[in-house]
Order: sequence, then structure tokens, then C-alpha cells
Amino acid sequence: MGRCIYGGIYDRENPNPNLIDSTGIRTDVVSCLKDELRVPVVRYPGGNFVASYRWQDGIGPRELRPARPELAWEGIEPNSFGTDEFMAWCRQVGAAPYLCLNMGTGTLEDALAWLEYCNGDKNTYYANLRRKNGHEKPYNVKYWALGNEMWGPWQVEQHTKEDYAKKAVQWAKALKLLDPSITLVLCGKDGYSDWDRYVLQKCLRYIDMHSIHYYSMGPTHFQNISSVYAAERAIQICSSLIDLARCEFDLSPFPDFSLISTKPKSPKRPTICLDEWNVWDPERAPGNTGAEEHYTLSDALAVGIWLNVFIRNSKELGMANIAQSVNVIAPLMTSPSAVWRQTTYFPLQLFAKYMHGKAIAVHVRSPIHSGEKTMPEWVGSTCVMPKLDVSAAVSEDGWVSLVVVNTDEEKSHEVKMDGVHVPEGQDPEVYTVGGEGFQATDRNNEGDERIAIQKGKWDGKGDVFTFQRLSLTMIRWKP
Repeated sequence: MGRCIYGGIYDRENPNPNLIDSTGIRTDVVSCLKDELRVPVVRYPGGNFVASYRWQDGIGPRELRPARPELAWEGIEPNSFGTDEFMAWCRQVGAAPYLCLNMGTGTLEDALAWLEYCNGDKNTYYANLRRKNGHEKPYNVKYWALGNEMWGPWQVEQHTKEDYAKKAVQWAKALKLLDPSITLVLCGKDGYSDWDRYVLQKCLRYIDMHSIHYYSMGPTHFQNISSVYAAERAIQICSSLIDLARCEFDLSPFPDFSLISTKPKSPKRPTICLDEWNVWDPERAPGNTGAEEHYTLSDALAVGIWLNVFIRNSKELGMANIAQSVNVIAPLMTSPSAVWRQTTYFPLQLFAKYMHGKAIAVHVRSPIHSGEKTMPEWVGSTCVMPKLDVSAAVSEDGWVSLVVVNTDEEKSHEVKMDGVHVPEGQDPEVYTVGGEGFQATDRNNEGDERIAIQKGKWDGKGDVFTFQRLSLTMIRWKP
């Protein structure tokens, strides 16, 4: 999609030899993703793109690879970057590959062949084809998605929930016969739809994660940040649907309640895979023109709330993947001569570096926003919008990281923080993105990353700290 791979991750035509390696990979992008964002897993090849993708087109000698019409975003796919290049790039970044199967124009035979090509270690056709292409050892790809947004009317080969569930069960059984070690991800919707309910009930025992997608957006600052809370509600509802799917019950119009059992259908409980999330307004940044959003401070704070949501709901989540990585609704942008970081990059960087270990429950008393929200009405009626959004975690080495997002445009908030016990003589680490001096609409540009991580100090008022207006603040200490 757009310049995510071609001109972003892979830039073979770039005339600057200092920016690309011998294979055409952008080394400055690799450095950001590996060293700063510490990306653990990357989903490929997307997205709506995958519904007509032929993985076989992207292997073997580049000069023999066919160019194909790209139906999702009205482009042309040259296939000069394919499976083997992606695997090599993942090794450079230090990320695990996560492959999405084509359940649109693709067949189960195609899916089994791709799995064999990536993971096969025997003397079989596709494993030998990988070896012939110069890759002796299997890639051992763990994560495999059973299609993408199969419910969508924009999708090539849109399915009904009944057709998809039947197909997903058959594909899952066959794929696990070939490689029982893989983690299969079911194609859900938004977490609270009847599609989610139905496919979970039919497929739960065969899959390991359930995918949902959610994008937040809004024309005003308040509507922009408020829309994230609908995603938190969606995660919670989806978790309930997973529990519901594990129960034995009768779906007929007049069920015999005496037959209801509490015995689960499946001993395992799949986690939620939120494998597309971000701030994105498709009208502002249309997908078929590259979706190059130019993010604001308001968007960075929305991303901060997203990340707080993930910490607060971490027991429900197996994976969460921001869409996308480079140039396309992305925290990282490239030009022919440089790489630069959007406002949304810096919350991701702080969380990637420090928010590890176990989530800590936090109890927040905060002023609330009032105004028109951007979310489904039924969700909005159950959500309160605090001006201070909070999460916390404790790492294995004992460091506590507390994140507070102050979305108030007008006022900094002085907060008494009970339970924060900093040993005498220790100065907590303080990191801030945004704050006084910035407006919600401020942006970064190439050569001007004015919104970034600022290192500060504890203000010396005991257990009281002032969180600046329009800021994300991380405070770290070791009790």
C-alpha cells in the first residue's frame, strides 16, 4: 500500500548508497525499527492487499517475477519484494514474521504450499524450492492469519460469516496437520459484531487468536482522543464473546435451558489479536493515494491512550500491530535523502523501551471531558472521557513505569499520587512528549522534529506532580 515497502522499507532505486544496503533495504528505517521501536513482530503482506496476492509471484529471480494489478489500492505490484526478502528484512529488524493468507482469490492448496515453503524441513517440493532459491533452513514462521477483513464489502471475495467460518475450520485443520506448531489467527471484525460472535462459536477450538481491527479518528481534538475509548470497549466485549463461545448452549429460537452446560467447548482460551490499529481518517488520507497521514500532537496523545488501553487490557491481548510501519498512516516517514519521525513515533518509542513485565492496576480520579464524541452511540453512552488517562507496569528488574496522558487543551493538572514510594535520594526519571508551548494541531516535518521526547525532572513537591496540558508523561522509579 502506497510507499510502505517500495520507497519505505525497500528503496532499490535510491541513489544515496549511505541509505540502502546491497539488497536495496533502507538501513535508516531498519535502525529506527530495530534500535528505537524494538519491533517484535511484523504482519505481511497486509491488509486488503492480501485478498488477491499470489505469494508465488514474489520468489525466485527478480527478473522473472511478474507484475500484477493490485486490486485493493488501485496500484501495480512489481513483486520485486517478496517472501524471502521479507524474511531477510525481519532478521535485520529482529522481528518475528506474521503472514496473512489469501482467502480471497487464494486456495487452500496455495496456503499449504506457502506454509511448506516457509517451514518445511523435509525432502518435499516447496521446501526444496526454498532451498533452490538459496535458503537452506526453514523460516519457522509462527503466526499465520486466516484472511483479512473477509466480512468487508470492499474485499475481493467477501464472505458471509457462515461461509467464512466453514472455510476457516477446514483451512485451520489442514494447516495444523502440516505444521501443528503454528499459531493461527481467526479473522474477526471490530470485536462487538455478530460476525465476531458467530465465527468464534464455530471456529474457537481450531484457532489460537482472534483478530479485530479498529481505527480511531475525529475532526476535533476531543473527538479524536475520545474515539480511542470505543476500541477499549470493543476489546472488553470481544473478550466476553470468547468466553461465550467456550460455553455449551443451544442457539435455537426456543432453547432448552436444561441442556445448558458450563463445560467449555475448548480447553484453551484464544487471545485477541488487534492486528490493525491506529489513528486514521480515510477521507483526510485516502488509501488509494498512499494514505500518508501528517500526524498532529493530538494524534500522538491518541496513540498514547491506545497504548495505555493495551496495558490496561493486556491479559486479553496476544498481539497488537499498528498499521502501518513506514510512510502509510505511519509513525516513520522517508524521503529520498532522510528518515524522519512523526509525532506518533515517540509514545511508541517510550512504551517499547520501558513498558515491560506486568501491568499494575491504577485507580484514577480525574476531571472529565464533555462534548460530542466520535464513536458509536451505544459505546459513547457507556464511556466516560477522563482528562487524565493512565496505565502502569512493573518490569522484571523492579522498575515501575507510570504513563499519564493529559488531553486537556487548556489546563495542566496538579495530581496527588498515592502509592508512589520513591526511596530517599532517588530521582525518578521523567519523560514528556508535548506539553506547554504546543498546540493540539502542531506537527513534525522533515528536518523539524519539534515534538519529541523531552527528559525532565521530578518537580520536588513530595507525592504531587503537575502533568502539563496536552502531554504524555512517563515517570519511572525503582521502589
